[in-house]
Amino acid sequence: MIAKTRGFFDEVKQELDKVTWPTRKETIATTWIVVFIVVLISFYLGACDLVLAKLLRVLLS
Repeated sequence: MIAKTRGFFDEVKQELDKVTWPTRKETIATTWIVVFIVVLISFYLGACDLVLAKLLRVLLS
């Protein structure tokens, strides 16, 4: 059991050595893009919610 576990972690280490990790600059740039898109979509969904709520209020009044 211990040999299998050790073998598993050795294989994991080998696979992680093959990964090309992004630089700090690339990570920061893509993070800002994600934050911007999330804010943009949240404003869009908020606007849709307001419009639909007002429309529903008019229809039910």
